[in-house]
Amino acid sequence: MKASEIRKLSREEIERKIKDSKSELLDLRMKAATGTLEKPSKMDAIKKDVARMMTVLNEMKQETEGGNK
Repeated sequence: MKASEIRKLSREEIERKIKDSKSELLDLRMKAATGTLEKPSKMDAIKKDVARMMTVLNEMKQETEGGNK
């Protein structure tokens, strides 16, 4: 998911997607531990998506707080 796509979402949608992605990441970690994970690169992609979403979410929070302190 691109940052421009994430910016179009509301704060609640981003938080929900972060929660869902973290849940999916946990499932993938469990599969990796048992040796049934087919695409290990998917874990990296999800981690990066979560990081992007958290970055955009933090930017939104800073904007609503009035920017720089």
